[in-house]
Amino acid sequence: MMKKVLFIDTAHPSLQQGLEKLGFRCDYFPDFQYDDFRRIIGQYEGAIIRSKIKLDRKILAEACNLKFIGRVGAGMENIDVVAAEELGIRCLNAPEGNCSAVGEHALGMLLMLFNNLKKGDAEVRHGLWLREENRGIEIEGKTVGIIGYGNTGSAFAKRLSGFDARVLAYDKYKTGFSDRYVTEVSLEELFTETDILSLHVPLTNETLYMVNSDFLGSFQKNIWLINTSRGKVVKTKHLVAALKSGKVRGACLDVLEYEGLSFENLEADKLPKAFTELIKMQNVILSPHVAGWTHESNLKLAATIVEKVKILYNIR
Repeated sequence: MMKKVLFIDTAHPSLQQGLEKLGFRCDYFPDFQYDDFRRIIGQYEGAIIRSKIKLDRKILAEACNLKFIGRVGAGMENIDVVAAEELGIRCLNAPEGNCSAVGEHALGMLLMLFNNLKKGDAEVRHGLWLREENRGIEIEGKTVGIIGYGNTGSAFAKRLSGFDARVLAYDKYKTGFSDRYVTEVSLEELFTETDILSLHVPLTNETLYMVNSDFLGSFQKNIWLINTSRGKVVKTKHLVAALKSGKVRGACLDVLEYEGLSFENLEADKLPKAFTELIKMQNVILSPHVAGWTHESNLKLAATIVEKVKILYNIR
């Protein structure tokens, strides 16, 4: 009998094509929801997911034939990885596939903030030619602190290499990674030296609301903040307070605390006063969780999952 893979979410067509070349039959049911998937998942050897539903212990208990879950992206928070491992299900993600996109987006947001590009563009379109009011700031000479030196953190560091900035990184779970792009430091040194902070951590119990008032207050300098990781790493209310006080000089946020599970929209009923204040701030640049969402990364994410399935099944 042909092995079957269940596509819970959409993906680049090359992912299905690649799996079919490996001998899998791929099924996709666009109207299905959690209970529908739970009813049929036992028929499948593989599952492909982005963020439509959470593969929790309850649904995985029904996945009696599942050998692998392919997460078309980096974050694994919508998969109960512990339960999957207990059941012998391999969890495959693809952080290599969109790290370049995230690195470029983080740099683009920073340049937009430093050079007043959003404000200046709007003013020129309204007939205003305000040069002194839009005098910019240079990255050169600044110290960039990166927390989390995995695929995206290292991609951002590489893209900073032409800007003559000092780039430091701290990673709780990695050592010995200093190279020509970055210098590994302790968290204490990062707090002391950083001018620009960029977050590249997964969302876990450790990182949930990691960036709060105490954390921001630990920085010796007033800093700029970039977050392309997960929205709930930052406590928005505390960030807004730090922006008001000047402790945070500006922020680039591709992700927000108030995103829905699928990241496709904001949870409209959970938008508090802090959000309404944040969106009015001129020193805040926002984008809708698209840092890793390029045409190229769409293809690369698919290719990465196919390659990892080949390795899993020892297919040459």
